[in-house]
Order: sequence, then structure tokens, then C-alpha cells
Amino acid sequence: MGDKLNVTYVTLDGYVELQKYRYLYFVIMFTVYILIICFNATIVCLIVIHKNLHEPMYIFIAALLLNSVLYSTNIYPKLLIDFLSEKQIISYSACLFQAYVYYTLATSEFLLLAAMAYDRYVSICKPLQYPTIMRKRNICILLVVTWLVPACQLAVSVALNANIKLCSFTLKGIFCNNSIYKCQCVSSGALSIYGVFMLVNIALLPMLFILFTYTRILLISYRSCKTVRNKAAQTCLPHLLVLIGFSCFFIYDIIIVKVESDFPKTARLIMTLQVILYHPLFNPVIYGLKMKEISKHLKKLLLQLKSH
Repeated sequence: MGDKLNVTYVTLDGYVELQKYRYLYFVIMFTVYILIICFNATIVCLIVIHKNLHEPMYIFIAALLLNSVLYSTNIYPKLLIDFLSEKQIISYSACLFQAYVYYTLATSEFLLLAAMAYDRYVSICKPLQYPTIMRKRNICILLVVTWLVPACQLAVSVALNANIKLCSFTLKGIFCNNSIYKCQCVSSGALSIYGVFMLVNIALLPMLFILFTYTRILLISYRSCKTVRNKAAQTCLPHLLVLIGFSCFFIYDIIIVKVESDFPKTARLIMTLQVILYHPLFNPVIYGLKMKEISKHLKKLLLQLKSH
């Protein structure tokens, strides 16, 4: 009993008229969650099944889509439970864990996009060296690094924050993110500096690397023949669209804590829903439509389903 009494609970206070619209919220978000799983899983299965898609570029796409499913699974089940519950609460330890998984997968996305940018750079700018550089072993190392580096760096932050006392037990959100640190009694200067270091290391630097890489690709493609330009456009455009969309949502998530008191509750809810709704749906649609080989297999699959 003593252990149960010592558990600290946080109230999630980001919902708007939940009592009135709880079933509508539930139906919409449940439908979206099923679509996210189906869309992402379909593209991943196509990449696994078809041997001509067993190339580094498509392996990274499959990893990115798997990341989207894990990202959504960290948030949606708890959301669906909250829609049907009288109280929208979560234990402080569970909240820290949800925030940890959320930011680990979000920053892994930047590193995956950086790996994809490097793959495109080698393919277009150093085609003769491509088979040597992008070997299976190197791809495996890149994939491990993209998940392991954010997980380790964020684990240190969570461990340091776990013992800090809370003075507020109400979180202005519908799931746990960096807003949880606003509930703490004292903000640690050392932890803030470490947070900036992490942000630069696993978000800003990969983003700058991606922009630099694509600038180099565009410059080399512009000087090359039409075939190279078409290849660059077909393979780089989807990655850039995903990067721009995800970067905008990530920047919003970081900034919202700084302007917390000035941001209307309804606007906050709408923006938060866009972060968890559009991006996991956006990725498979972009890659399914814009990547020529994936699109080809997707059309075949749809024709087979129609014929049955």
C-alpha cells in the first residue's frame, strides 16, 4: 500500500470539451491510428517482399516508416484510453518514459533522414564508389547509430530529471513531452545546458548536414545531364518534403514550452493533433506516391486487391 500511496500522478489538461466530444475524439483518433499502421506497414511489407527494393535507400525508408509506427504507438493507445476515462491522469514515471520514447523516436527521425541524405549524395555524386561505401555492414551500423545515440543521450536527461520534485501536477497537453519540466519546482541550469547540447547534437546538426548534402546534390545535378537531374529530383524531393514537414512540427514542440501561458488551449490542441496526426500519415503517402519503384509495386498490389 505504501508504494501505491507514494506514486505521483500528473493530470493531462490539454483537452477541449472532452466530456462533450469524447466519443468523436475516440472514433477519429482510433481511425487515424489504424490508418497509420496500415499505410506504414503496407510500404514496409512491399520493401521486404520485393527483392528489387532491397537497396540502401529503401531500407532506410522502411526504417523511417517503422519509426513512425513506434512513434504513434507511444502516444495513441494512451490517448484512446484517456478519451473514455473520467480522469486523464498518468504517473510521473510513466510520463517521463512516454516523453523519453517520444523524443528518442523524433530525433531518430532526423538521424535517419541524415543517413538517407548521405545515401543519396553517394549515389548521385560518387556512383562508382556507391557499392563499396553503402555495404550491408555500413547500413546496419548507420541504423543502429540512428536509434542508439538519441536513446543513450536522452536516457541521461530522464535519469537526472526523475528525482526532481514537482510543484505543479497539471500538464498543459494531451501527452507527455517537454512541458513536464514546467511542472518541476526548480529548473536546473546544468540540465538546461545538457538539453541544448542534445538539441544541437541530435537535431540541429543532422538538419544542417541534410541541407548541406542536398545543396551539394542540387549543384552537381544542375551541372550534369538531364538523366542525373531527373534521378536527383525523383529520389531527393520526398526526403526534403518529409524533412520540412517534420522540422516544422519539431520546432513548434520546442517553442511551445517557452510561450506556454500565451498560447490558447484550443490552438494548442489543434497543433498537437497535427504533430501526431499528419506526420505518421504523411510519410507513407509521400514515399508511396513519389518513389517510382514503390509506387509501381503499390499500384500492382491495388490492382490485385480490386481483382479479388
